Order: sequence, then structure tokens, then C-alpha cells
Amino acid sequence: MSASLAALLILQWVVLLVLATVVLALIRQVGLLHQRIAPAGALMISEGVRVGHVVPAISLKTLDGDEIVLGSGAPQGLSTLFMFVAPDCPVCAQLIPALTAIARQESSWLRVIFASDGKTSDHATFRLEKGLNAFPYVISRELGLAFQVAKLPYGVLIDENGVLVAQGLTNNREHVESLFEARRLKIATLQEFLARGESVPAGETHSS
Repeated sequence: MSASLAALLILQWVVLLVLATVVLALIRQVGLLHQRIAPAGALMISEGVRVGHVVPAISLKTLDGDEIVLGSGAPQGLSTLFMFVAPDCPVCAQLIPALTAIARQESSWLRVIFASDGKTSDHATFRLEKGLNAFPYVISRELGLAFQVAKLPYGVLIDENGVLVAQGLTNNREHVESLFEARRLKIATLQEFLARGESVPAGETHSS
């Protein structure tokens, strides 16, 4: 074997070792990232109203002209799920059938209210197209700021006493139900639950 060929083989092995080191480093970083965000449940990003605190009173008007007082005034015994959506949010549109189904199934303890900001006319059209006329729909920038809503769709769960019990990004039905599970377990998010080193028992119901 010539000296030049041997040198080339050595160089190739060096390159392979460097690439292997880089790949291992990337795998480690991906693993750390996965650990931080798993499961893909309602990932809380808000630093506004704190979970476990009573929500400040905010008077809201629905598209139908009805008044809703945030933090109190809910029908006795009912929790409230505020779902922040937008007409230009495709994930929101995909989630709406699941939300309406949840509203029917959990009506014994939950009311669902849709919320957003922007042009009232756009939301009125969106509400009609998506068959949401049976649900309260509020347009309020103040409401979004209260919970520091930055991405959609976003769910905010308030109990019957006006206490914020859970909130987070809700890209699918499982994310929404993770808010209910957090309420049942009396924790802020499922990420916090995972940090305890526990697991959610299979077959558990999310309502109470």
C-alpha cells in the first residue's frame, strides 16, 4: 500500500470520527429538548395571570351583545374554558369540531367560550362558517393580554370559583384534555406532572 493511499484512509477515518461525534452531540441535544417539552400537551407559555390565583374581573361583551364577567359570574358549578382562536389560524379551524364535541360531552361542569381580537366582522363570518353561533364569542385584546396569549390555538381553564387552574397551547383534542387532567390533578401543566416522575393512569376520566 502506497503512503498516499494510507494517508487517505487515515484521513477518511478521522472525518468519520468527527461526523460521528457531531451526530452524537445532536442526538443528545434532541433528547434534552424532547425531555423539556414532552408530552406534547398543553405547553404553558404565559407569564400573566398565575395558575392558582383568582382571575381579575374583566367585563366582556360577546358578539351577541351579552355580558360576561371574567373571574366571576359563571353559572353556578360551572368551570369556563376560554379558547383563543382566529379566522386565519388553520389549526384552530381543525380543532373546532373537537371543541364543540367536548362542550357537549362536558356540559355538566364546563362551558366553552371562544375568544380573540381583531376585526369583529371577520370573526362574525368565521363564527358563522364554523357553526359556533351557539357559543359565546368575545373579541377582546385585553383578555389576550391578561393571559399573555402569543400563539394559537390557546386554552385557558378557569374553575367555578374564578381561579385559573390551567392554560396552554392546544393544537389538538389531547392538548385540550390535558388542561382538564391538570385541573383534576391540581397541577399547572402535564410537564409539571412528568417532573414528579409519575404517570397518568390509563382510562382515567378528565372531568370531575
